[in-house]
Amino acid sequence: MRRAKRMSLLRAGAAGLAAAATVLVLTSFMLSPRLSEGITVIAHRGASGFAPENTMAAFELAVEMKADYLELDVHLSKDGELVVLHDETLERTTDGVGLVKDHTWAELSALDAGSKYEPAFHDERIPLLREVMDRYAGRIGILIELKKTALYPGIEEKLAELIEDYDVAVAAGRDGREAPVMIQSFDRESVRFLAQRLPDIPRAVLVHPDEHPLSADTLTDLASYADYINCNFEELDRGLVRDIHAQGRKVMAWTLRDEREMERIARLGVDGIITDYPVWGYEGNSRHTSP
Repeated sequence: MRRAKRMSLLRAGAAGLAAAATVLVLTSFMLSPRLSEGITVIAHRGASGFAPENTMAAFELAVEMKADYLELDVHLSKDGELVVLHDETLERTTDGVGLVKDHTWAELSALDAGSKYEPAFHDERIPLLREVMDRYAGRIGILIELKKTALYPGIEEKLAELIEDYDVAVAAGRDGREAPVMIQSFDRESVRFLAQRLPDIPRAVLVHPDEHPLSADTLTDLASYADYINCNFEELDRGLVRDIHAQGRKVMAWTLRDEREMERIARLGVDGIITDYPVWGYEGNSRHTSP
């Protein structure tokens, strides 16, 4: 994406993001799909290359850009609310200070989660996971990442209870496509727990680069409770993709921020690509794949 196009979105301001994104997609990308129809495009923290990560602005842009999934991160507030934020601390993306877990939802909801990205986004706030689900469940797939689970005893059960409030495992999304919820984490025990607690919800384990190369025994173990084995794109090659598929599991590559790298990774046969720039997954607005 050229910088001029990115800046035109920023100058549009938060209130005009959806309209600006629609113009961008319809006027700048009305070409054939770039990736094969079998590859799922996941908007990393929303369309975070164009708007503040993990905000409604980023999520709305991802929908406008026809992403297959929103990816987001979840923590627990001091009073037990599931809040959408990447870091366990507030300083990097908001005007707050300290740990998420030391603040109530009332305190967190008052923070500015947009201005550090761009002043035009000053009205953006930290969303509750329930707010995201209310707006997007059934419209688009939602990939929920549990963060720093050791800080939040019981977060897995709270997430399971929230998901059970929504009939989204096979909910019909845009144009009749399935738009399911999926869960992922680096924490193996959290994924194991959720495999038992929510057996119908797809689960993914995130593999840290330090864990590579993955042994056959490790892959077999991961495949026993995870549907996806998601790896950093720099660690992926055809052999690893083949080995994961041989286990009857799928693989998503994270996190792509370069168009050429995205196309190279797609040629390895991955099932999904997690990217800050979901519009790069296709060159037109006609791309509609099933997750």
